[in-house]
Amino acid sequence: MEDTLKTIYAGVLQGDREVVSEQVQAMLDGGTSPEAILNDGMIAAMAEVGRLFEAGEYYVPEMMVAARAMQTGLTVLRPALLEADVQPVGKVVLGTVKGDLHDIGKNLVGMMLEGNGFAVVDLGVDVSAAGFIEAVKGEAPQVLGMSALLTTTMPEMKNVITAMEQAGVRGKVKIMVGGAPITDAYAQEIGADGFAPDASQAVTLAKSLI
Repeated sequence: MEDTLKTIYAGVLQGDREVVSEQVQAMLDGGTSPEAILNDGMIAAMAEVGRLFEAGEYYVPEMMVAARAMQTGLTVLRPALLEADVQPVGKVVLGTVKGDLHDIGKNLVGMMLEGNGFAVVDLGVDVSAAGFIEAVKGEAPQVLGMSALLTTTMPEMKNVITAMEQAGVRGKVKIMVGGAPITDAYAQEIGADGFAPDASQAVTLAKSLI
């Protein structure tokens, strides 16, 4: 079992989707608990991916490849996790704000969060304030993540927070923001709960917010 877990761990780090998928299935067939596969294989590997990224040894392409391999394994694992009633660490709703069609950063944040045991609801791009509010009401997440890659769409983040206050849902969720033009100072200015400059730190931030 220990060897197979190491193979899954290494497979995620190397971005080998085939190996991860095969080994996850083999462990499930062999009676290993889905929780052990998730925690000791995949979450451990994604934590290492985050560490390598922070250390400057991995860059966005390596992180993307690892996250995709993890997602492949998660697809195999998910039915068993549901059956075993393994609860996620928390739930995060993500979206790129209205007027902005960029999604690579947001997608990577979503994959990294999933790889660290979060349930993720991705609303996609060009999401209106009403769309975010509806998701907060319907999904009851602990965290809402907003992304903007254009300086022209940055103000939409403030609009969403104001609309949430008016709708009476602002107090129900923590808000984190990110994207190339966003800064910590801007996050504070618009009343968000936190800012993450990259996907790895977004995971750390989401954990601290819940």
